[in-house]
Amino acid sequence: MAILEPPSSAAPDGADHGAGPPLRLRQVALVEALDALHGSADLASLRARLGGLRDAVVPRGPLWATGGDEAVSFPEGLLLAELEQIGAALTLERARYYVQRLLKAAKGARTAAINEIDLNRWKAYDDIFTDSLWLIERRDGSGVHRADYWGNFVPQIPNQLMRRYTRRGDWVLDPFAGAGTTLIEGQRLGRNTLGVELQPALVEHVRGLVAAEPNRQSVTSHVAQGDSTSTDFAALLAAQGAASAQLAVLHPPYHDIIHFSDDPRDLSNAASTEAFLTLLGRVVEQVALALDGGRYLALVIGDKYTRGEWVPLGFMAMQAVQQQGFMLKSIVVKDINATAGKRAQKELWRYRALVGGFYVFRHEYVFLFRKR
Repeated sequence: MAILEPPSSAAPDGADHGAGPPLRLRQVALVEALDALHGSADLASLRARLGGLRDAVVPRGPLWATGGDEAVSFPEGLLLAELEQIGAALTLERARYYVQRLLKAAKGARTAAINEIDLNRWKAYDDIFTDSLWLIERRDGSGVHRADYWGNFVPQIPNQLMRRYTRRGDWVLDPFAGAGTTLIEGQRLGRNTLGVELQPALVEHVRGLVAAEPNRQSVTSHVAQGDSTSTDFAALLAAQGAASAQLAVLHPPYHDIIHFSDDPRDLSNAASTEAFLTLLGRVVEQVALALDGGRYLALVIGDKYTRGEWVPLGFMAMQAVQQQGFMLKSIVVKDINATAGKRAQKELWRYRALVGGFYVFRHEYVFLFRKR
C-alpha cells in the first residue's frame, strides 16, 4: 500500500504538515533502494550505498516522482535526518533497524482507528502536541477567524483535538458554538461539525463566517439555535444525515466571569457555582447520547476568583463530566498569558495580586475524556 501524497486541501492532516517541504519520490524505486541498503553485508558497504541514496532523493534527483508515478511523500528535513541516523549507527544491526523503520514508512501507512496520523512516520507530526503543557504564543487569525468575541478560544485548540481524535468525514459536536471557532477549523480540516448556540444573533454571525471560509472538502458545518441542556443532538445529527458524532468539544462559560447574554438559560447566568455545574452536567448528558462509545470529549475551562477566594472551577467541571460516565484520559494546562484583556491591564492585575495576596490567572485547562 503506497503512502500517496495527499491533496493540498488535506495538508493540515498530512505527515508533511509542519515538517518542511515534501519530497515526492517514486515509491517502488525507493523501496528497492532501501531493501538493497538493508541487505548490505557490512557497515562500509551500507554507508557507500547510503551516500548514493542521499544523492538520489534530492528534488529532481533520480528518485524524484513525475506525474505518472505512484509517489510517496516525505518532508525533506525528516527524510534527510532519518538517513543521517542510519549513517551514524555504530553497528550493522542498529543501522538495519533504522533502515527497516524507514522501509515501513515507505511501504504503507499505519493509522489508529480514530485519526489519520501515520504511526510509521510519527516523527513528521512535529506540530501535534503530545505534552500536557500547551504554550500557544499567538492565536491563529487566518481566514475568517476573529478575536473580537470576548471569551472566544484560540483556533489551535480544536485544530489539535480534531487531528488527534478524528478522521476526515467524522462528526464533531460543539454545544457552546460561540463565534464558530470549532466549525471553522472543522471545515478547514475536512470534519463535519454541528454547533449549538443559545444566542440567535450569534448563530447568524457564525453562519456568515462559515459561509465565507473556503469549504474545499465539501463538509457540513451546521449551527443551530438552542439550549444545549435540552437539545436532542442525535436528532440534529440525523437531520444532517449522520447517525452519531465522533468527538465533542465543549468550551462553556467560566461560570459568571463573563455574562454572555441576559437569557436565564445561559450558563453564565447560573445563580451559583453548584447551579452552573448542574447545567453543565445536563449538557454533557445530552452530548453523550449522540457520541459514539470509546470516543472523546474535550472540556476547555478555567478557574475563577470570587470574593477573595480562588474557585477551582476547572476541576469541579471535570468531576461533573466524570459523573456522566466519562473516563478521564488527560489534563492539559494551557497558557492564557497573551489574552487581549490581560495585555491591556497587565500592571493593574499585577498591583491587585500584590495587594490581594493571590496569583494572576495565566492558565486554563483542556480536560480529555473517553466515553466508556
